[in-house]
Amino acid sequence: MTASYIQDMYAERIGGSGFGKDTQIYKFEKIKRAKRAAAAEKPDVALIDMGVGEPDEMAFPEVVQALQDAATKPENRGYADNGSDSFKEVAAKYMENVFGVTGINPTTDIIHSIGSKTALSLIPLCFINPGDYVLMTTPGYPVFGTHSQYLEGKVYNMPLLAENQFLPDLDSIPKKVLKKAKVMVLNYPNNPTGASATREFYEKAVAFAKKHELIILQDAAYSSLIFEGEPLSILSVEGAKDVAVELHSLSKAFNMTGWRIGFVVGCPGIVKAYAAVKDNSDSGQFLAIQTAAEVALENPWITERIAGKYSRRMDLLIKALESAGFSAIKPKGSFFLYVKSPGSVEFEGQTEVFDSGEAFSQWLIRNELISTVPWDDHGAFVRFSVTFEAHGEENERRVTDEIAARLNKYQFKF
Repeated sequence: MTASYIQDMYAERIGGSGFGKDTQIYKFEKIKRAKRAAAAEKPDVALIDMGVGEPDEMAFPEVVQALQDAATKPENRGYADNGSDSFKEVAAKYMENVFGVTGINPTTDIIHSIGSKTALSLIPLCFINPGDYVLMTTPGYPVFGTHSQYLEGKVYNMPLLAENQFLPDLDSIPKKVLKKAKVMVLNYPNNPTGASATREFYEKAVAFAKKHELIILQDAAYSSLIFEGEPLSILSVEGAKDVAVELHSLSKAFNMTGWRIGFVVGCPGIVKAYAAVKDNSDSGQFLAIQTAAEVALENPWITERIAGKYSRRMDLLIKALESAGFSAIKPKGSFFLYVKSPGSVEFEGQTEVFDSGEAFSQWLIRNELISTVPWDDHGAFVRFSVTFEAHGEENERRVTDEIAARLNKYQFKF
């Protein structure tokens, strides 16, 4: 039981005295409930989960073995604090080997993080004062903006639109916002759109940041999961390290989601500030995990193999969706396919209208047990993820063929 006076003690940043009383159900909870209900109603139909945003397989054996070995060593039992020197050295070398970024000083320009989410929640403490703006892309991952608002900062949303290749239109940001803006958060390849940034865009973003005295935070969780060309880092742009940091994560690129390990790299002043806040927030990731992460970073072929699997699945999924009338364009990276939601569906003389991506997503779960994630920030879209469970190419084809079979009985109108 909770004492009654506790209700009046909640901080305003999480809702104040109204905390816990909000009856609104958010989309991810709606998805969970719809999946449970559909599975109970149709127990003989397999749920195809296309909404999962994490790898469907374990870390590679070489990495798991490295963790097992390192966990037995007494020198790894203590606090890691701000990270091992060897991890930082390997991470700096990874930036050079994979992205061609040279000149990274492991001592001043790089520090480990307990996953990107933790870094996104701590960096606002370094820079955001009440009234400061952060520039966030929408749709997108909201953590940096949420924590900035906890600190009484403000969020300006930069829309990601198909007509602009899902890149933000920097020139459209109001001058009154720019005067109070401190940080611009980017994420490419992008979640949920799957879009990739170009070198030209990064060059413009760096010049824009310097002109308006902004920090750039590029969330690079999917940056090495690419299907064509070479991986691109914003730090490969001349002058970027003066104003920008990248957040790299091993979660998606190395099947290490639950391991919670990544790194922040770039501008030494930003890295130093993050290290100071981090030192007062956590005691570092387990050194054995850092050691295993070094093995992963020293073997970028792992990511290439994972990206090859996602590319193959993407081709199969696009073929299945196009057979049912959807328009789907293969992204250049990530494991997300972002497609426009239909406006209605016809089946056996009946028509159902969808007024949002969420309405279609819920219908798809209820009727065909295919789970997606809706995004209605700027138009009605749904996000498919090719991290669905399927072991081997034969099973990948079986899953995507089943998707096609379930969808092809309907007439979708766009």
